[in-house]
Amino acid sequence: MNSELSKVRNIGIVAHIDAGKTTTTERILFYSGKIHKHGDVHDGNTTTDFMIQERERGITIQSAAISCEWNGYTVNIIDTPGHVDFTMEVERSLRVLDGAVCVFCAVGGVQPQSETVWRQADRYNVPRLAFVNKMDRMGADFDRVVGELRGKLKANACPVELPIGREDGFKGVVDLLAMKAIVYDEASEGKKFTVGDIPAEMKDDAELARAELVERVADLDDAAADAYLEKGDLEAGELSAAIRRAVIAGRFVPVLCGTSLRDKGVQPLLDAVCSYLPSPGDRPPVAATDLKSGEPVQRRQDDAELLTALIFKIATDPYVGKLFFVRVYGGVLRKGANAFNPRTRKRERVMKIVRLFADHQTEVESLAAGDIGAIVGLKDCTTGDTLCAEMKPCHLERITAPQPVMFTAIEPKSSADKDKLVESMKSLAAEDPTCQFREDEETGQTILSGMGELHLEILVDRLKREFKCAANVGRPMVNYCETATRASSASFTFDRELGGRRHAVTLDVEVKPLERGAGRRVNLSRAFVNLVPDRHLQECVRQGLEDGIATGVLARYPMTDIEATCTGARLVDPEVSDEVAFRSAAMMCFREAAEGAVPEFLEPIMKLEITTPPESVGEILGDLNARRGNVLDMEMRGDWQIVHARVPLAQMFGYATAVRSLTKGRASYSMETDQFEIAPRNVRDEILSR
Repeated sequence: MNSELSKVRNIGIVAHIDAGKTTTTERILFYSGKIHKHGDVHDGNTTTDFMIQERERGITIQSAAISCEWNGYTVNIIDTPGHVDFTMEVERSLRVLDGAVCVFCAVGGVQPQSETVWRQADRYNVPRLAFVNKMDRMGADFDRVVGELRGKLKANACPVELPIGREDGFKGVVDLLAMKAIVYDEASEGKKFTVGDIPAEMKDDAELARAELVERVADLDDAAADAYLEKGDLEAGELSAAIRRAVIAGRFVPVLCGTSLRDKGVQPLLDAVCSYLPSPGDRPPVAATDLKSGEPVQRRQDDAELLTALIFKIATDPYVGKLFFVRVYGGVLRKGANAFNPRTRKRERVMKIVRLFADHQTEVESLAAGDIGAIVGLKDCTTGDTLCAEMKPCHLERITAPQPVMFTAIEPKSSADKDKLVESMKSLAAEDPTCQFREDEETGQTILSGMGELHLEILVDRLKREFKCAANVGRPMVNYCETATRASSASFTFDRELGGRRHAVTLDVEVKPLERGAGRRVNLSRAFVNLVPDRHLQECVRQGLEDGIATGVLARYPMTDIEATCTGARLVDPEVSDEVAFRSAAMMCFREAAEGAVPEFLEPIMKLEITTPPESVGEILGDLNARRGNVLDMEMRGDWQIVHARVPLAQMFGYATAVRSLTKGRASYSMETDQFEIAPRNVRDEILSR
């Protein structure tokens, strides 16, 4: 690994909404000298929240890429959203990052979206640090949050710092490696601090905490265990190196603390990022699939490797057009060079390369292995596409988007605006895979789908402001799905005359249900492939089956958790059994098979966490019962009662107003999509009667 690559850190800042991600990112930029005055989320002037919708609402909506320098290291940071409606931004960011800083509120602890981002990091094997933020707030409890990391997230988490003071008395941290106290000067906005002896009243606690840290690390690292057995302790350098090895292996999570808003604890967090999180060269070779043979291959994260890069995001810039965010895994991506897209099997010309600093760009000549940047000028690329060397093409695993759970009808205010609205929605869908739109064949309405009320609100706001589309918008509605509940098969003969020409073929299709959350699969059996070796006709059958799945059989909702397989065919002759016949027969045969598979509606179920005063619990539980909710668990967190429940999304409209009314404005809640479940009979009848 070259020395330059070893000094690079690609990290994401991830957390539940309002845990302090953007504020932490802002302080990192401030202390690293990248900005000279830090902004504030409530003032709407932070570096990474640059969209007007973000500044108006005080939340992060889309992930922003920035970079800074710290003690000779280049730290590339992606600040991600915390709201459940924008979980796709976290998903695709973690897909390309080498490490993550998980921010937790010292009062809220491990919250629902904290668990979601933790699972996402687990999925991509991303090493991480935990930063317990807001230590200055009333009710802050560092030990409880560490306990929740171990209990709720099953993380091997251990503090490498202890807080000095708590709530409004929080003034610094104890570094358990150096066994020194760091106390911050508030007047200097945290730029000045003193490193000194640990306060006398904390010495015993610090000794115990360091002993636990050493023992936990020695259990995970052979070199540390040998040194510990020999000397009975570990020096700071030995302990730091052992922690780094354990973090990179994904077996250990160091826990730090501070308060970003009050300028305490951020510099040690930056030190920890550089000391413990991996460089691109520390990560294992990236797994890919050879385009020609279909065999798995690996690409080392090295400049000398063949070009291998992933487009993980697309954004629209008002000045340069589409920006294709790219992570380079192997080789060097150069301006003016060609790159091969294995999905389209076409060359793409790299017209311009930029490094990103939120909404600003700096043009560069190349991106090396481990770099994150953006390309301008690609013709036919989408989120999840691979760019590689044409001589040995391969494709990386694509990024999967969650199923939208809500939709709204949208129409242009005048017929002249229709084409503009469609093109604008295409741009939004290219940027955000969880934004989908379609035209309902029965009503002629354009249906815009997204991840929740806020997501749809932001999409419509962007259509009006950025794309200048005047549109009428209906009220948000739940995006139900359809599924099969048993296996079924059908045979269908398509034989029609269209445009004065006959089209005819007979196909056999088999449909079977899959486990919940499996999505949709389309297959061609070996027998069918032998009968129809023409690849183009095979693709027509696939498209026909996918069209059938997308339009459903009960109420034109898309189907999911289903597998459709074309098992046989009977051809008339090549002139008659053409593309039109195969595609149409596949769709109609699928519909017949699906109708025999006892189709049912699936409704999205939300995981809900309500924080309420204990005296209002009765009202909260009664309301949940009326909403078809299922209470999972209740716990006390300080003076507050926490209620965990699962509730159908259809019952959650207007819940923010309801929960405030029930508790005199004192309760709060957060929710995330749990899974889709078969809707009860009364809901099915209601949907069919619309």
